[in-house]
Amino acid sequence: MFFDVARLWWMSEYVKRAFRYRFYPTDAQAAELVRTFGCVRKVYNLALQVRTEAWTQKQERIGYSATSAMLTGWKRTEELAFLNEVSSVPLQQALRHLQAAFVGFWAKRARYPRYKSKRKARACAEYTRSAFRWRDGVLTLAKMTEPLDIRWSRPLPEGVVPSTVTVSRDSAGRWFVSLLCEDPSVTPVPTVDSVVGIDFGLDHLLVLSTGEKIGNLRHERRDRTVLVKAQRALCRKQKGSNNRAKARVKVARVHARTADRRTDYLHKITTRLVRENQTFVIEDLAVSNMVGNRRLARAISDAGWRQCRQMLEYKARWHGRQVIAVDRWFPSSKLCSVCGALAAAMPLNARTWTCACGATHDRDVNAARNILAAGLAVTVCGAGVRPQRSTPGGQSVTKQKPLRREP
Repeated sequence: MFFDVARLWWMSEYVKRAFRYRFYPTDAQAAELVRTFGCVRKVYNLALQVRTEAWTQKQERIGYSATSAMLTGWKRTEELAFLNEVSSVPLQQALRHLQAAFVGFWAKRARYPRYKSKRKARACAEYTRSAFRWRDGVLTLAKMTEPLDIRWSRPLPEGVVPSTVTVSRDSAGRWFVSLLCEDPSVTPVPTVDSVVGIDFGLDHLLVLSTGEKIGNLRHERRDRTVLVKAQRALCRKQKGSNNRAKARVKVARVHARTADRRTDYLHKITTRLVRENQTFVIEDLAVSNMVGNRRLARAISDAGWRQCRQMLEYKARWHGRQVIAVDRWFPSSKLCSVCGALAAAMPLNARTWTCACGATHDRDVNAARNILAAGLAVTVCGAGVRPQRSTPGGQSVTKQKPLRREP
């Protein structure tokens, strides 16, 4: 049923996909973009302040149209006249992003919008079709005379034209441009009969119900010595000095290299799984709560469980696959996949265990098989579905609530 619905949806429109590339701006382009980032941050904070004060003082909601009219007035003041020096499109897009943040807050999907910090907020600006020129693979932004020097690491789909362009700079000083296009090459793949349960872990990143174990490369551990050395050098520098700024960039580059390796590894794994399987059953892990464990926080963050789940979900949605999330309280490790008996306790150091029925289990493989069985039970009979966090292309399922959470 899911695949048929996806087929009908694909007939109506193409998937919008962002293609991200690194580019190297000239000094003039970098100065213009830095000014734009600052103006975007200023407009966002001003609009957030106005909307917050209007609600706290008058119980009045101000929407995007009102803040857009205010932006025109701000530009005419002497104090904010510098807003006229950059393109107006990124400023309008900042107001739209603020409106989307409030919509998420009102729908209880997100917390209240926060002010953008100069040092912590992501430096980015979004340009729509009226603010850039695209001709034969050459991109020129508004207020610029020269095109961007982009490194085309992969080609764009043939014949497509970007609808929006987002320029950003990360903490390591690298510049990126993201082109949002409709990609006609992303289509549902032929259906297969394979259904797999997935258990996330630390010794092995993923353990499948088929018995396959996908290793955890521990990317952060590979650069830990370099990171410690860079962080110690940063601590020795005087605050506010140029040398401290240079040392901070060195630390950020180590983190960026680690994140790039992790992302590349997860992309390869999830792409292979989506090609080989029709349905995935995973655990609905509360990663944000689990990193509260000081002993495991670094290892859990380095594994990238949440990022892996996000990749599985959007790639499954692209290619007509299905992702089912089993409730996090389901005792997958303590439940015998042969007879269904529930063990009284299961310490983390017990990697294999024997049930009273005589079956000997690998802890992770047994958990993956139980996760698969729970997901299949819901798809067949429709029981146990509860409306918790729902995601496109997936559904959340649960069994009866256990007395205590498994360790």
